[in-house]
Amino acid sequence: MRSYALTVKCPSTRGIVAAIAGFLAEQGCNITDSAQFDDLETGHFFMRVSFQSEGGTALEAVEAAFAAVAGRFGMDYAYHDETEKMKVVIMVSRFGHCLNDLLYRWRIGALPIEIVAVISNHMEYQKVVVNHDIPFHCIKVTKENKPQAEARIMEVVAETGAELIVLARYMQILSDEMCRTMSGRIINIHHSFLPSFKGANPYKQAFERGVKLIGATSHYVTADLDEGPIIEQDTVRVTHAQSPEDYVSLGRDVECQVLARAVHAHIHRRVFLNGNKTVVFPASPGSYASERMG
Repeated sequence: MRSYALTVKCPSTRGIVAAIAGFLAEQGCNITDSAQFDDLETGHFFMRVSFQSEGGTALEAVEAAFAAVAGRFGMDYAYHDETEKMKVVIMVSRFGHCLNDLLYRWRIGALPIEIVAVISNHMEYQKVVVNHDIPFHCIKVTKENKPQAEARIMEVVAETGAELIVLARYMQILSDEMCRTMSGRIINIHHSFLPSFKGANPYKQAFERGVKLIGATSHYVTADLDEGPIIEQDTVRVTHAQSPEDYVSLGRDVECQVLARAVHAHIHRRVFLNGNKTVVFPASPGSYASERMG
């Protein structure tokens, strides 16, 4: 039996869960995992349901029959085949720790995605990418050619059918137009010192201020630099006895973990945009083990 997921966002009202569960039962489907959240402040309801079609009903037929239920509650919904891997483009500059971590998790099956291309504005990681049999595109970016460079990036996205762009320490600011075009489909990672320590050498700045926590934030990219809806965050403690180099090493580790968890949540359709925030449903026990590896 194939596994599917239904994601739903709609105005909050009584009877939504019962209607969805009853509909799937009528279609000969068995629910294997379910999560929901009712946001009392915004009046929005969010739900993700994993199910299997025990009666052999095709997904297309289930989706078509669901239109009546969706219309009754004003649902924004989508059905997904959980066996299909999302196509992803990774973008990187000169810091390769997040890229290498994603490649490793992808290679061992802990991150079930299809990496259709890696794009960089430098050549440092061409060999490692090509050795993974993944297409590598070096697209230089300058003040003069930025519109043309972004147009080429979007060509790669269109040609590969990519559904998600992951900025694995890609050190270029994307245009407002690209952010709008790919809204909710670009994930970024950065240290969590912002806005305190901006610019170059943030870990050295943090060391000089004697911070006790190092963190990382992964979020969706918007036109507001580093202020998009947050998907995942984490921290690690540091002490007065550690050096600036220790800060950098620990920071890179937590960046890798946070980015991997954010991508994992997105590809499994567990992240819902909720205004300037997100609703992120926890992974089911079967997938969480691989997500937390390393």
